[in-house]
Amino acid sequence: MRINKSMTFEQAMEKLNEIVARLEEGNEPLEASLKLFEEGSALASFCYEKLQNAEQRIRSVTELEGQQEEEQA
Repeated sequence: MRINKSMTFEQAMEKLNEIVARLEEGNEPLEASLKLFEEGSALASFCYEKLQNAEQRIRSVTELEGQQEEEQA
């Protein structure tokens, strides 16, 4: 399943929540449920990657600020 890489984290989470709700209803035929599951898995991976990138950016900024404070001391 391909995910639109220009999608925001929030858009991906919204779509993932919709998929979970549809699967929880249990009204989808097996093949449709499998496709939804695959799409949901891809969205979950996409969201995880976005969160990992955000965490890395936060670490970088925090480390940079710490280094600047040490240099000023």
